[in-house]
Amino acid sequence: MTFENQYLTYDEYTSLGGEQIGETPFNLLEYEARKQIDLRTQNRLKDLDTIPDEVKMCMFNLINKIDSYNTTIQDAGNVANEQIDGYSIGYITSTQIRDIIASKNVEIQDLIITDLYGVIVNNEHLIYAGVKW
Repeated sequence: MTFENQYLTYDEYTSLGGEQIGETPFNLLEYEARKQIDLRTQNRLKDLDTIPDEVKMCMFNLINKIDSYNTTIQDAGNVANEQIDGYSIGYITSTQIRDIIASKNVEIQDLIITDLYGVIVNNEHLIYAGVKW
């Protein structure tokens, strides 16, 4: 499978200091982060020849954020807390996972708005949604 039209390439990611993710997982995370940006920018970046640096930095932050959430959810079956003397083990519950996902969506939204606020492409604000505040 080839990944085309990336907003941030793996080489750009590593040059910004991102090294904890391999290239294949990176491509999947980049795709997910790109879809999040496309959703909130109404696809304003899809046909651009040059992606603005602010978008690349936003992608870098999103990829790391999404990767950390995925790790947290994968660890959901693991022990959340443990007591030795009273021998009590607690696992992450489905309610906690639901809260993590809800928190993820809010943080992604906030990250995109913060990173892309004021960025203009083709004489239009990237995160403009048709309503002036």
